[in-house]
Amino acid sequence: MHSGWISAGQIAMSPDELVYLGVLAASIPVGFLFRYLSPPVKQGAALLLGLSITIATCHIHTLHSLVTVIGTWIIIKSSWRHAPALSLGWTFLYLLFFRLVTKFGLPSPTPFANAVQLLLTLKMVSLANEVRSFHVEKKKDVSSFAKSPVVGGLSQEPSIYDILSYSYCYVGIMTGPFFRFQTYIDWVRQPSPLVLPGLTPCLQRLKLVPVYGALFLAVNSVFPLAYVRTEDFLDQNVFYRMFYMVAIFFVFRMRFYSAWCGAEAGCISAGLGCYPEKALSKPGGGPTVDYSPDPTTEEKYDFKTIQNIDCYNTDFCVKVRHGMRYWNMTVQWWLHHYIYPNAPFKAYTLRAGWTMFISAYWHGLHPGYYLSFLTIPLCIAAESAMEASVRAKLGPRGQNIFDWVHWFLKMRAYDYMCMGFVLLNAPDTINYWMSIYFIVHVIAVCCILVGRVLKGGRKEGRRGEKEEKREGEKIDNDKKKSGEKTD
Repeated sequence: MHSGWISAGQIAMSPDELVYLGVLAASIPVGFLFRYLSPPVKQGAALLLGLSITIATCHIHTLHSLVTVIGTWIIIKSSWRHAPALSLGWTFLYLLFFRLVTKFGLPSPTPFANAVQLLLTLKMVSLANEVRSFHVEKKKDVSSFAKSPVVGGLSQEPSIYDILSYSYCYVGIMTGPFFRFQTYIDWVRQPSPLVLPGLTPCLQRLKLVPVYGALFLAVNSVFPLAYVRTEDFLDQNVFYRMFYMVAIFFVFRMRFYSAWCGAEAGCISAGLGCYPEKALSKPGGGPTVDYSPDPTTEEKYDFKTIQNIDCYNTDFCVKVRHGMRYWNMTVQWWLHHYIYPNAPFKAYTLRAGWTMFISAYWHGLHPGYYLSFLTIPLCIAAESAMEASVRAKLGPRGQNIFDWVHWFLKMRAYDYMCMGFVLLNAPDTINYWMSIYFIVHVIAVCCILVGRVLKGGRKEGRRGEKEEKREGEKIDNDKKKSGEKTD
Protein backbone atom coordinates (compact mmCIF):
# COMPACT_ATOMS: atom_id res chain seq x y z
CA MET A 1 0.00 0.00 0.00
CA HIS A 2 1.40 3.36 -0.96
CA SER A 3 0.23 6.00 1.49
CA GLY A 4 2.43 8.77 0.15
CA TRP A 5 -0.27 10.72 -1.60
CA ILE A 6 -3.25 9.72 0.51
CA SER A 7 -3.06 10.28 4.22
CA ALA A 8 -4.01 6.89 5.61
CA GLY A 9 -4.88 8.38 8.97
CA GLN A 10 -7.91 10.26 7.64
CA ILE A 11 -10.47 8.98 5.19
CA ALA A 12 -12.10 12.34 4.23
CA MET A 13 -10.76 14.45 1.36
CA SER A 14 -8.43 17.22 2.53
CA PRO A 15 -7.29 20.35 0.64
CA ASP A 16 -3.92 18.68 -0.01
CA GLU A 17 -5.66 15.68 -1.51
CA LEU A 18 -7.66 17.94 -3.80
CA VAL A 19 -4.30 19.13 -5.15
CA TYR A 20 -3.35 15.49 -5.83
CA LEU A 21 -6.68 15.01 -7.56
CA GLY A 22 -6.03 18.07 -9.71
CA VAL A 23 -2.55 16.83 -10.68
CA LEU A 24 -4.00 13.42 -11.56
CA ALA A 25 -6.82 14.89 -13.64
CA ALA A 26 -4.53 17.29 -15.51
CA SER A 27 -1.94 14.61 -16.30
CA ILE A 28 -4.40 12.70 -18.50
CA PRO A 29 -4.99 15.31 -21.26
CA VAL A 30 -1.37 16.50 -20.96
CA GLY A 31 -0.20 12.95 -21.67
CA PHE A 32 -1.84 12.94 -25.10
CA LEU A 33 0.04 16.15 -25.97
CA PHE A 34 3.37 14.51 -25.10
CA ARG A 35 2.84 11.99 -27.90
CA TYR A 36 3.46 14.79 -30.40
CA LEU A 37 6.92 15.64 -29.04
CA SER A 38 10.27 14.43 -30.36
CA PRO A 39 12.41 12.35 -27.93
CA PRO A 40 14.72 15.20 -26.77
CA VAL A 41 11.83 17.63 -26.35
CA LYS A 42 9.71 14.98 -24.61
CA GLN A 43 12.50 14.24 -22.12
CA GLY A 44 13.10 17.91 -21.37
CA ALA A 45 9.42 18.83 -21.16
CA ALA A 46 8.62 15.88 -18.85
CA LEU A 47 11.51 16.93 -16.58
CA LEU A 48 10.49 20.59 -16.58
CA LEU A 49 6.85 19.80 -15.84
CA GLY A 50 7.68 17.28 -13.11
CA LEU A 51 10.19 19.59 -11.47
CA SER A 52 7.70 22.47 -11.62
CA ILE A 53 5.04 20.34 -9.90
CA THR A 54 7.56 19.29 -7.26
CA ILE A 55 8.78 22.83 -6.53
CA ALA A 56 5.23 24.23 -6.52
CA THR A 57 4.01 21.65 -3.98
CA CYS A 58 7.15 20.85 -1.96
CA HIS A 59 8.86 24.28 -1.97
CA ILE A 60 12.20 24.14 -0.10
CA HIS A 61 11.61 20.45 0.66
CA THR A 62 12.39 19.71 -3.00
CA LEU A 63 16.00 19.67 -1.77
CA HIS A 64 15.36 16.32 -0.04
CA SER A 65 14.64 14.57 -3.32
CA LEU A 66 17.49 16.39 -5.06
CA VAL A 67 20.00 15.29 -2.40
CA THR A 68 18.74 11.70 -2.75
CA VAL A 69 19.23 11.77 -6.53
CA ILE A 70 22.70 13.34 -6.37
CA GLY A 71 23.75 10.88 -3.66
CA THR A 72 22.62 7.93 -5.78
CA TRP A 73 24.45 9.31 -8.83
CA ILE A 74 27.66 9.60 -6.79
CA ILE A 75 27.26 6.00 -5.59
CA ILE A 76 26.73 4.73 -9.15
CA LYS A 77 29.73 6.65 -10.51
CA SER A 78 31.95 5.62 -7.59
CA SER A 79 31.14 1.92 -7.35
CA TRP A 80 28.66 0.47 -9.83
CA ARG A 81 29.48 -3.04 -8.63
CA HIS A 82 28.18 -2.34 -5.10
CA ALA A 83 25.63 0.27 -6.16
CA PRO A 84 22.51 -1.89 -5.50
CA ALA A 85 23.34 -2.45 -1.81
CA LEU A 86 24.79 1.03 -1.29
CA SER A 87 21.85 2.79 -2.93
CA LEU A 88 19.39 0.78 -0.83
CA GLY A 89 21.27 1.75 2.33
CA TRP A 90 21.60 5.40 1.24
CA THR A 91 17.96 5.94 0.22
CA PHE A 92 16.52 4.10 3.23
CA LEU A 93 18.78 5.93 5.69
CA TYR A 94 17.80 9.20 4.07
CA LEU A 95 14.15 8.20 4.50
CA LEU A 96 14.84 7.93 8.24
CA PHE A 97 16.43 11.38 8.29
CA PHE A 98 13.55 12.73 6.20
CA ARG A 99 11.02 11.47 8.73
CA LEU A 100 12.97 12.68 11.77
CA VAL A 101 13.98 15.98 10.20
CA THR A 102 12.20 18.05 12.85
CA LYS A 103 14.48 16.50 15.49
CA PHE A 104 17.33 18.36 13.77
CA GLY A 105 15.54 21.69 13.95
CA LEU A 106 14.48 21.62 10.28
CA PRO A 107 10.91 22.27 9.05
CA SER A 108 8.57 19.33 8.63
CA PRO A 109 8.22 18.19 4.98
CA THR A 110 4.88 18.55 3.22
CA PRO A 111 2.78 15.48 2.36
CA PHE A 112 3.70 16.14 -1.28
CA ALA A 113 7.40 15.92 -0.45
CA ASN A 114 6.73 12.62 1.31
CA ALA A 115 5.00 11.22 -1.78
CA VAL A 116 7.85 12.28 -4.06
CA GLN A 117 10.45 10.86 -1.65
CA LEU A 118 8.74 7.47 -1.41
CA LEU A 119 8.59 6.92 -5.16
CA LEU A 120 12.07 8.33 -5.68
CA THR A 121 13.46 5.78 -3.21
CA LEU A 122 12.09 2.95 -5.34
CA LYS A 123 13.42 4.51 -8.53
CA MET A 124 16.95 5.05 -7.22
CA VAL A 125 17.34 1.48 -5.94
CA SER A 126 16.02 0.10 -9.23
CA LEU A 127 18.31 2.41 -11.22
CA ALA A 128 21.39 1.20 -9.32
CA ASN A 129 20.46 -2.40 -10.14
CA GLU A 130 19.94 -1.58 -13.81
CA VAL A 131 23.30 0.21 -14.08
CA ARG A 132 25.09 -2.71 -12.42
CA SER A 133 23.43 -5.07 -14.91
CA PHE A 134 24.65 -2.91 -17.78
CA HIS A 135 28.26 -3.07 -16.60
CA VAL A 136 28.09 -6.82 -15.91
CA GLU A 137 26.90 -7.44 -19.46
CA LYS A 138 29.49 -5.04 -20.84
CA LYS A 139 32.25 -6.97 -19.11
CA LYS A 140 31.11 -10.10 -20.92
CA ASP A 141 32.56 -8.52 -24.06
CA VAL A 142 29.21 -8.11 -25.75
CA SER A 143 30.12 -6.54 -29.07
CA SER A 144 26.89 -4.73 -29.89
CA PHE A 145 24.19 -3.26 -27.71
CA ALA A 146 21.94 -2.31 -30.60
CA LYS A 147 19.91 -5.28 -29.44
CA SER A 148 20.37 -5.81 -25.76
CA PRO A 149 21.55 -9.33 -24.79
CA VAL A 150 19.18 -9.21 -21.85
CA VAL A 151 15.52 -8.31 -21.75
CA GLY A 152 15.11 -4.69 -20.75
CA GLY A 153 18.85 -4.08 -20.45
CA LEU A 154 20.35 -0.59 -20.77
CA SER A 155 22.33 0.26 -23.91
CA GLN A 156 24.49 2.84 -22.10
CA GLU A 157 25.11 4.21 -18.63
CA PRO A 158 22.69 7.06 -17.90
CA SER A 159 24.06 10.58 -17.56
CA ILE A 160 23.22 12.86 -14.65
CA TYR A 161 20.69 14.56 -16.96
CA ASP A 162 19.07 11.19 -17.73
CA ILE A 163 18.88 10.37 -14.02
CA LEU A 164 17.34 13.74 -13.15
CA SER A 165 14.88 13.38 -16.05
CA TYR A 166 13.83 9.94 -14.81
CA SER A 167 13.61 11.07 -11.19
CA TYR A 168 11.43 14.11 -11.90
CA CYS A 169 9.42 12.83 -14.86
CA TYR A 170 5.96 14.29 -14.35
CA VAL A 171 4.18 10.96 -14.99
CA GLY A 172 3.21 9.52 -11.61
CA ILE A 173 5.67 11.76 -9.77
CA MET A 174 3.49 11.83 -6.63
CA THR A 175 0.96 9.09 -7.27
CA GLY A 176 2.90 6.30 -8.92
CA PRO A 177 2.97 3.79 -10.44
CA PHE A 178 6.64 2.89 -10.09
CA PHE A 179 8.46 2.15 -13.35
CA ARG A 180 12.07 1.24 -14.14
CA PHE A 181 14.58 3.54 -15.85
CA GLN A 182 14.48 1.31 -18.94
CA THR A 183 10.71 1.76 -19.14
CA TYR A 184 11.23 5.52 -19.00
CA ILE A 185 13.89 5.47 -21.73
CA ASP A 186 11.70 3.25 -23.94
CA TRP A 187 8.94 5.84 -23.54
CA VAL A 188 11.20 8.77 -24.40
CA ARG A 189 12.52 7.01 -27.51
CA GLN A 190 9.22 5.61 -28.79
CA PRO A 191 9.54 5.76 -32.62
CA SER A 192 5.85 6.34 -33.39
CA PRO A 193 3.92 7.23 -30.22
CA LEU A 194 0.91 8.56 -32.14
CA VAL A 195 0.12 5.14 -33.61
CA LEU A 196 0.14 3.44 -30.20
CA PRO A 197 -3.23 2.83 -28.48
CA GLY A 198 -4.26 5.61 -26.16
CA LEU A 199 -7.82 6.89 -25.95
CA THR A 200 -9.59 3.51 -25.84
CA PRO A 201 -7.45 1.88 -23.08
CA CYS A 202 -7.48 5.19 -21.18
CA LEU A 203 -11.28 5.35 -21.14
CA GLN A 204 -11.41 1.65 -20.32
CA ARG A 205 -9.28 2.28 -17.23
CA LEU A 206 -11.36 5.30 -16.20
CA LYS A 207 -14.85 3.88 -16.72
CA LEU A 208 -15.30 2.63 -13.15
CA VAL A 209 -13.57 5.55 -11.44
CA PRO A 210 -16.87 7.49 -10.96
CA VAL A 211 -18.40 4.37 -9.38
CA TYR A 212 -15.44 3.93 -7.02
CA GLY A 213 -15.52 7.62 -6.15
CA ALA A 214 -19.26 7.64 -5.46
CA LEU A 215 -19.03 4.52 -3.28
CA PHE A 216 -16.12 6.05 -1.39
CA LEU A 217 -18.05 9.25 -0.61
CA ALA A 218 -21.29 7.44 0.26
CA VAL A 219 -19.87 4.78 2.60
CA ASN A 220 -17.35 7.17 4.17
CA SER A 221 -20.16 9.55 5.15
CA VAL A 222 -21.88 6.74 7.06
CA PHE A 223 -18.78 5.12 8.58
CA PRO A 224 -16.23 7.85 9.44
CA LEU A 225 -12.89 6.63 10.76
CA ALA A 226 -12.84 9.18 13.61
CA TYR A 227 -15.76 7.41 15.29
CA VAL A 228 -13.53 4.40 16.05
CA ARG A 229 -11.48 6.55 18.45
CA THR A 230 -14.49 7.57 20.57
CA GLU A 231 -15.78 6.05 23.80
CA ASP A 232 -19.22 5.78 22.24
CA PHE A 233 -17.85 3.33 19.65
CA LEU A 234 -16.65 0.98 22.39
CA ASP A 235 -20.17 0.94 23.82
CA GLN A 236 -21.52 -0.60 20.62
CA ASN A 237 -21.98 -4.38 20.48
CA VAL A 238 -19.09 -6.52 19.27
CA PHE A 239 -20.70 -7.43 15.95
CA TYR A 240 -21.11 -3.76 15.05
CA ARG A 241 -17.47 -3.14 15.97
CA MET A 242 -16.42 -6.05 13.75
CA PHE A 243 -18.56 -4.84 10.87
CA TYR A 244 -17.03 -1.37 11.14
CA MET A 245 -13.64 -2.63 9.96
CA VAL A 246 -15.35 -4.12 6.88
CA ALA A 247 -16.76 -0.69 6.03
CA ILE A 248 -13.46 1.09 6.69
CA PHE A 249 -11.52 -1.27 4.41
CA PHE A 250 -14.21 -0.89 1.74
CA VAL A 251 -13.81 2.91 1.86
CA PHE A 252 -10.03 2.46 1.78
CA ARG A 253 -10.21 0.23 -1.31
CA MET A 254 -12.62 2.47 -3.20
CA ARG A 255 -10.36 5.42 -2.60
CA PHE A 256 -7.23 3.71 -3.85
CA TYR A 257 -9.04 2.03 -6.73
CA SER A 258 -10.15 5.41 -8.06
CA ALA A 259 -6.74 7.02 -7.43
CA TRP A 260 -4.63 4.27 -8.98
CA CYS A 261 -6.90 3.80 -11.98
CA GLY A 262 -6.60 7.55 -12.55
CA ALA A 263 -2.81 7.38 -12.22
CA GLU A 264 -2.66 4.51 -14.72
CA ALA A 265 -4.79 6.54 -17.13
CA GLY A 266 -2.18 9.31 -16.93
CA CYS A 267 0.49 6.81 -18.00
CA ILE A 268 -1.68 5.38 -20.77
CA SER A 269 -2.48 8.79 -22.27
CA ALA A 270 1.27 9.55 -22.49
CA GLY A 271 2.05 6.08 -23.86
CA LEU A 272 4.31 5.18 -20.92
CA GLY A 273 4.65 1.42 -20.41
CA CYS A 274 3.14 0.53 -23.79
CA TYR A 275 4.68 -2.70 -25.11
CA PRO A 276 3.57 -5.43 -27.52
CA GLU A 277 1.52 -8.16 -25.85
CA LYS A 278 4.13 -10.72 -26.91
CA ALA A 279 6.67 -8.99 -24.60
CA LEU A 280 4.75 -10.57 -21.66
CA SER A 281 5.29 -7.47 -19.53
CA LYS A 282 5.05 -7.52 -15.72
CA PRO A 283 3.74 -4.64 -13.61
CA GLY A 284 6.74 -2.54 -12.56
CA GLY A 285 9.29 -4.67 -14.38
CA GLY A 286 8.25 -4.37 -18.01
CA PRO A 287 8.96 -6.94 -20.77
CA THR A 288 10.10 -10.41 -19.71
CA VAL A 289 10.90 -11.83 -23.15
CA ASP A 290 12.61 -10.47 -26.24
CA TYR A 291 10.28 -8.92 -28.76
CA SER A 292 10.70 -7.35 -32.17
CA PRO A 293 8.18 -5.73 -34.51
CA ASP A 294 6.61 -7.95 -37.13
CA PRO A 295 5.76 -5.81 -40.18
CA THR A 296 3.53 -8.53 -41.63
CA THR A 297 1.05 -8.54 -38.76
CA GLU A 298 -0.83 -5.89 -36.84
CA GLU A 299 0.82 -5.57 -33.42
CA LYS A 300 -1.28 -5.75 -30.28
CA TYR A 301 -0.18 -3.67 -27.29
CA ASP A 302 -0.89 -3.56 -23.57
CA PHE A 303 -0.04 -1.39 -20.56
CA LYS A 304 0.65 -4.15 -18.03
CA THR A 305 4.01 -2.54 -17.17
CA ILE A 306 2.26 0.34 -15.41
CA GLN A 307 -0.70 -1.60 -14.01
CA ASN A 308 -0.79 -0.90 -10.30
CA ILE A 309 -4.10 -2.41 -9.24
CA ASP A 310 -6.25 -5.38 -10.23
CA CYS A 311 -9.50 -4.42 -8.55
CA TYR A 312 -11.37 -7.66 -9.27
CA ASN A 313 -8.65 -10.01 -8.07
CA THR A 314 -7.90 -7.85 -5.04
CA ASP A 315 -11.46 -8.45 -3.92
CA PHE A 316 -12.01 -12.00 -5.11
CA CYS A 317 -8.72 -13.90 -5.00
CA VAL A 318 -8.80 -16.61 -2.33
CA LYS A 319 -5.49 -16.36 -0.49
CA VAL A 320 -3.87 -13.70 1.68
CA ARG A 321 -0.57 -14.15 -0.18
CA HIS A 322 -2.31 -13.66 -3.52
CA GLY A 323 -4.12 -10.56 -2.31
CA MET A 324 -0.77 -8.76 -2.03
CA ARG A 325 0.06 -9.49 -5.67
CA TYR A 326 -2.90 -7.54 -6.99
CA TRP A 327 -2.53 -4.46 -4.75
CA ASN A 328 0.06 -1.77 -5.53
CA MET A 329 1.44 -4.20 -8.09
CA THR A 330 4.44 -2.18 -9.26
CA VAL A 331 5.69 -1.77 -5.69
CA GLN A 332 5.10 -5.48 -5.09
CA TRP A 333 7.36 -6.20 -8.08
CA TRP A 334 10.04 -3.96 -6.56
CA LEU A 335 9.81 -5.73 -3.18
CA HIS A 336 9.76 -9.14 -4.87
CA HIS A 337 12.94 -8.43 -6.86
CA TYR A 338 15.05 -6.25 -4.60
CA ILE A 339 14.04 -7.16 -1.03
CA TYR A 340 12.61 -10.70 -0.84
CA PRO A 341 15.55 -12.49 -2.56
CA ASN A 342 18.08 -10.77 -0.28
CA ALA A 343 16.25 -11.44 2.98
CA PRO A 344 18.54 -12.75 5.76
CA PHE A 345 16.33 -15.84 6.18
CA LYS A 346 15.64 -19.02 4.20
CA ALA A 347 12.15 -19.97 5.43
CA TYR A 348 9.34 -18.63 3.25
CA THR A 349 7.33 -17.21 6.16
CA LEU A 350 10.37 -15.43 7.62
CA ARG A 351 11.30 -14.03 4.21
CA ALA A 352 7.75 -12.78 3.82
CA GLY A 353 7.98 -11.23 7.29
CA TRP A 354 11.23 -9.46 6.40
CA THR A 355 9.71 -8.14 3.17
CA MET A 356 6.66 -6.87 5.04
CA PHE A 357 8.91 -5.17 7.61
CA ILE A 358 10.78 -3.35 4.83
CA SER A 359 7.47 -2.42 3.23
CA ALA A 360 6.23 -1.00 6.54
CA TYR A 361 9.45 1.01 6.95
CA TRP A 362 9.09 2.39 3.42
CA HIS A 363 5.56 3.54 4.24
CA GLY A 364 6.60 5.31 7.43
CA LEU A 365 7.47 5.05 11.10
CA HIS A 366 3.92 4.83 12.45
CA PRO A 367 3.52 1.69 14.62
CA GLY A 368 0.22 0.87 12.91
CA TYR A 369 2.07 0.04 9.69
CA TYR A 370 4.26 -2.51 11.46
CA LEU A 371 1.39 -4.04 13.44
CA SER A 372 -0.53 -4.52 10.19
CA PHE A 373 2.22 -5.65 7.83
CA LEU A 374 3.74 -8.06 10.34
CA THR A 375 0.37 -9.75 10.80
CA ILE A 376 0.50 -10.87 7.14
CA PRO A 377 3.17 -13.61 7.66
CA LEU A 378 1.07 -15.05 10.51
CA CYS A 379 -1.95 -15.21 8.20
CA ILE A 380 0.15 -16.80 5.43
CA ALA A 381 1.42 -19.44 7.85
CA ALA A 382 -2.17 -20.11 8.98
CA GLU A 383 -3.55 -20.55 5.47
CA SER A 384 -0.62 -22.77 4.47
CA ALA A 385 -1.21 -25.01 7.51
CA MET A 386 -4.92 -25.37 6.77
CA GLU A 387 -4.37 -26.02 3.07
CA ALA A 388 -1.90 -28.80 3.84
CA SER A 389 -3.85 -30.41 6.69
CA VAL A 390 -7.48 -29.88 5.63
CA ARG A 391 -7.94 -28.81 1.99
CA ALA A 392 -5.55 -31.43 0.61
CA LYS A 393 -7.72 -34.19 2.12
CA LEU A 394 -11.03 -32.92 0.72
CA GLY A 395 -12.84 -33.83 -2.48
CA PRO A 396 -13.73 -31.29 -5.21
CA ARG A 397 -16.95 -30.14 -3.49
CA GLY A 398 -15.24 -29.91 -0.12
CA GLN A 399 -12.37 -27.91 -1.61
CA ASN A 400 -14.84 -25.52 -3.20
CA ILE A 401 -16.52 -24.92 0.16
CA PHE A 402 -13.08 -24.60 1.80
CA ASP A 403 -12.08 -21.95 -0.77
CA TRP A 404 -15.18 -19.85 -0.11
CA VAL A 405 -14.52 -19.94 3.64
CA HIS A 406 -10.86 -19.17 2.94
CA TRP A 407 -11.85 -16.16 0.81
CA PHE A 408 -14.19 -14.85 3.52
CA LEU A 409 -11.44 -15.12 6.16
CA LYS A 410 -8.90 -13.52 3.79
CA MET A 411 -11.13 -10.47 3.41
CA ARG A 412 -11.68 -10.23 7.17
CA ALA A 413 -7.92 -10.48 7.70
CA TYR A 414 -7.34 -7.52 5.38
CA ASP A 415 -10.19 -5.60 7.05
CA TYR A 416 -8.47 -6.21 10.37
CA MET A 417 -4.99 -5.20 9.14
CA CYS A 418 -6.35 -2.11 7.40
CA MET A 419 -7.35 -0.70 10.79
CA GLY A 420 -3.73 -0.51 11.85
CA PHE A 421 -2.85 1.11 8.55
CA VAL A 422 -5.42 3.91 8.93
CA LEU A 423 -5.34 4.40 12.71
CA LEU A 424 -1.52 4.69 12.53
CA ASN A 425 -0.61 4.80 16.22
CA ALA A 426 -0.23 1.75 18.44
CA PRO A 427 -2.75 2.62 21.21
CA ASP A 428 -5.63 3.23 18.78
CA THR A 429 -4.82 0.10 16.75
CA ILE A 430 -4.47 -2.17 19.78
CA ASN A 431 -7.57 -0.69 21.43
CA TYR A 432 -9.61 -1.47 18.33
CA TRP A 433 -8.20 -4.97 17.96
CA MET A 434 -8.81 -5.54 21.66
CA SER A 435 -12.43 -4.41 21.26
CA ILE A 436 -12.95 -7.31 18.83
CA TYR A 437 -10.82 -9.68 20.95
CA PHE A 438 -7.87 -9.86 18.51
CA ILE A 439 -10.09 -12.14 16.47
CA VAL A 440 -7.88 -12.48 13.39
CA HIS A 441 -4.77 -13.20 15.45
CA VAL A 442 -6.71 -15.79 17.43
CA ILE A 443 -8.11 -17.48 14.31
CA ALA A 444 -4.67 -17.52 12.67
CA VAL A 445 -3.00 -19.13 15.69
CA CYS A 446 -5.82 -21.67 15.96
CA CYS A 447 -5.42 -22.59 12.28
CA ILE A 448 -1.69 -23.14 12.76
CA LEU A 449 -2.34 -25.34 15.81
CA VAL A 450 -5.04 -27.32 14.00
CA GLY A 451 -2.63 -27.83 11.12
CA ARG A 452 -0.01 -29.24 13.45
CA VAL A 453 -2.48 -31.47 15.27
CA LEU A 454 -3.70 -32.88 11.97
CA LYS A 455 -0.11 -33.59 10.98
CA GLY A 456 -0.14 -30.73 8.51
CA GLY A 457 2.96 -29.14 9.96
CA ARG A 458 5.39 -31.36 8.05
CA LYS A 459 3.42 -31.01 4.84
CA GLU A 460 3.24 -27.29 5.38
CA GLY A 461 7.02 -27.20 5.77
CA ARG A 462 7.51 -29.14 2.53
CA ARG A 463 4.91 -26.97 0.84
CA GLY A 464 6.66 -23.81 2.03
CA GLU A 465 10.04 -25.12 0.88
CA LYS A 466 8.65 -25.98 -2.56
CA GLU A 467 6.96 -22.61 -2.85
CA GLU A 468 10.09 -20.83 -1.73
CA LYS A 469 12.15 -22.79 -4.26
CA ARG A 470 9.71 -21.91 -7.04
CA GLU A 471 9.74 -18.25 -5.98
CA GLY A 472 13.55 -18.21 -5.86
CA GLU A 473 13.94 -19.87 -9.25
CA LYS A 474 11.38 -17.53 -10.77
CA ILE A 475 13.13 -14.44 -9.42
CA ASP A 476 16.54 -15.68 -10.57
CA ASN A 477 15.20 -16.42 -14.06
CA ASP A 478 13.59 -12.98 -14.25
CA LYS A 479 16.81 -11.35 -13.11
CA LYS A 480 18.90 -13.29 -15.62
CA LYS A 481 16.56 -12.11 -18.35
CA SER A 482 16.88 -8.50 -17.19
CA GLY A 483 20.57 -8.83 -16.36
CA GLU A 484 20.13 -7.93 -12.69
CA LYS A 485 22.13 -9.16 -9.74
CA THR A 486 21.21 -12.69 -8.69
CA ASP A 487 23.54 -13.24 -5.78
